[in-house]
Amino acid sequence: MKSIIKLYAIFLFAFNSFSQDNVEWLSFEEAISLNQKNPKPILISIYTDWCGWCKKMDLYTYSNQLIYSYINNNFYAVKLDGEEKNRITFNNKVFNFKPKGKRGNHELAVGLMDNKIVFPTTVIMSENEVILDRIPGYLDASIMEKFLVYFNSKAYKTKNWDDFNGDFKSKLAN
Repeated sequence: MKSIIKLYAIFLFAFNSFSQDNVEWLSFEEAISLNQKNPKPILISIYTDWCGWCKKMDLYTYSNQLIYSYINNNFYAVKLDGEEKNRITFNNKVFNFKPKGKRGNHELAVGLMDNKIVFPTTVIMSENEVILDRIPGYLDASIMEKFLVYFNSKAYKTKNWDDFNGDFKSKLAN
């Protein structure tokens, strides 16, 4: 009987280890299209392939079960390469990659970051596709949770960040 229980436990562990539970990333265009049909806030993670902090955020923040479940249930999530080579059309404007030195940046990413190029940057847009905030730098799961709830619950309309942050009760500790 013990060997059956051990085998079952190994099977469950292996199944959970290989499951693809994570943020359901969309392209920018997919998110905008879905938002036209069923409006939700949009979370945009602007990254680059060479950014170590971006990789750390993928590994520790976006792979956190509470975080990816909350994002998947309440936001359209976009993963936008700050050095994207493809053109993107938004609000009848075409955005392109602009080479600069050995690299370059995509005009949409730069615009979303308000010309302050920091990787990673998390951008929150309302369901009306208006930028609510730009959060530069690495966000661990506890900070990300606060931002997600602050914007999804629309607390930003009635509370300033400091008051909300002071009153916030995390579900990560539970």
